[in-house]
Amino acid sequence: MIYMKADYEPWWMFEGWEETIRTRHSFDNAEEAIVYCEQLLAELRVKYTLEAMKKDCFYAFWSECEKDFCESCDEDLQLYHGVIFMKDGKPTAYRVVV
Repeated sequence: MIYMKADYEPWWMFEGWEETIRTRHSFDNAEEAIVYCEQLLAELRVKYTLEAMKKDCFYAFWSECEKDFCESCDEDLQLYHGVIFMKDGKPTAYRVVV
């Protein structure tokens, strides 16, 4: 399970995306991972009003007021809090794991 914060949604996984990782968690079994994932998603849903999901393994949360100024592009970029459910190092739909 990966939690990241970046100026793009987690499903893009641009080159160097690993540098945006804030936390990484591993679990002994799928059930523990799913429980943790659901708790984390619930916490983020309370903090952020906007949410998007792709492929049941990529989740993005954001609020319109959380932006970061980009010097090279001379504009404010939206910041996203991303969750990626991974199995064996690859994004995997967590509902399929059980």
